[in-house]
Amino acid sequence: MKTTCVAFLAFVSVVAVLGCSGEKQQKISLESTRQSAETPPSDAKPVRFAVGGMITPKEGMGYYRDFLRYLQEKIGAKVAYVDREGYAEINEMLKNNQLEAAFVCSGPYVDGHAQFGLELLAAPQAYGATVYYSYIIVPKESPVRSFAELRGKRFAFTDPLSNSGKLVPTYMLARMQETPESFFKEFVFTKSHDKSIKAVAQGIVDGAAVDSLIWEYLNAKSPEFTAKTRILEKSQPYGIPPIVVSNSLAPELKERLRKAVLGAADDLRGQEILRQMKIDRFVEISDSAYDSVREMQAWIAKQQARK
Repeated sequence: MKTTCVAFLAFVSVVAVLGCSGEKQQKISLESTRQSAETPPSDAKPVRFAVGGMITPKEGMGYYRDFLRYLQEKIGAKVAYVDREGYAEINEMLKNNQLEAAFVCSGPYVDGHAQFGLELLAAPQAYGATVYYSYIIVPKESPVRSFAELRGKRFAFTDPLSNSGKLVPTYMLARMQETPESFFKEFVFTKSHDKSIKAVAQGIVDGAAVDSLIWEYLNAKSPEFTAKTRILEKSQPYGIPPIVVSNSLAPELKERLRKAVLGAADDLRGQEILRQMKIDRFVEISDSAYDSVREMQAWIAKQQARK
């Protein structure tokens, strides 16, 4: 592919400019110092819970750790935070029973459900809805006024399995009889939506596809970079990134975890953590909420099969 070497070099450039792109967050234990009466002995097997690196900006990761501590106290079992950036690795760990639960994007859920029976636990309701969008963003002063005008430009995707950060823009291109390789001058994978936003704000790339929830979160909390971007296009709504669990998780423990997640909004401490996460509450969600993601995947595969 013509972009392979160029994209790699561009990615190295993005990492250098954005600073923390290549860093791994240190794995930490979530064993709370405030043990409840139900908390098992310290040698009990923990519920290993991954938070994908793209689910929240770096600034919001602490609130997700707080939420996992909260769940630990509510379910009476250890919850171990597992730090992974890539969705492919998280899905592989869920498949191999190296994880019990995870916050993932809608794309990885659809893939995992089809490939190894990945299960929905709950989904966040944010801004009154259980949907989100892919935002195509450009620098605020960019002369570009449509997605088609990004032809021959530099573009940032997030993760290869991300719905909002990869599948949606790839589907948009496929509808134009284009691919990322044929349409863009070069493209990179930044591995997180906040890094993509920074790359656009700093002029490293000419455009990017990002998760609407993360753009809105940063715009409300710390708009230093979002203020330098402009939303060029907004996709149709898609089922919101859910919490998933391995189908090997013990049913009784899974039910305790589900009740704790769904009940967080009815608990004062849970409410405060959710407020910081910019989540109204967690709710039950149907697998059919992700059918539009499947439809995009199927349409792209059909087009590729014809070539």
